[in-house]
Amino acid sequence: MEKNELIKKLREETLVSFSLCKEALENSNWDLEKAKDYLRKKGALKFSSRTKQTNSGIIESYVHQGKIGVLVELKCETDFVASNSEFKKLAHEIALQIASMKPKYVSDDQISQEEKEEFKKIVLEQDPSILSKPKDVQEKILNGKMEKWYQEVVLLKQPWIKDQNLKIEDLINENSLKFGEKIQVGRFYILEL
Repeated sequence: MEKNELIKKLREETLVSFSLCKEALENSNWDLEKAKDYLRKKGALKFSSRTKQTNSGIIESYVHQGKIGVLVELKCETDFVASNSEFKKLAHEIALQIASMKPKYVSDDQISQEEKEEFKKIVLEQDPSILSKPKDVQEKILNGKMEKWYQEVVLLKQPWIKDQNLKIEDLINENSLKFGEKIQVGRFYILEL
């Protein structure tokens, strides 16, 4: 595929500006999938460090068969983005994710240090052989188990139910890039019969 066609295809798939698509492809040796990863990472860096307030947004609801209900607050910087149909679609996708995967937290920084220590204690009780390994290996094993646990209980760390290669935080970062604004999940609630 010709370079201009690749730029056009990436732009259609991501809705990111022409110049940013070109930059991503040039930095990824004209590989489309690597260019998407580049855009994800660039979005994560660009919008995580942004200091603008997310004072706008929407509250999305989802009820599944009258048995489980979800309310999610998805925040952005402006009312213009909050009223966009693509932003509303993103909020709905996140509500579906919450209903399906039932996370406990939005991000891992909401987990108390006591709960993290309790989790490590349980892991060591279930597999005491970890303690017989060198300290650095113990740390790697515990960190790996902690990351796996985060994927269960932390919304942003969960693989997206519609594309297991994307985490929810990646999905949000892609949309931040698309809209040119910081987007974040404020809070969510689950009601279940």
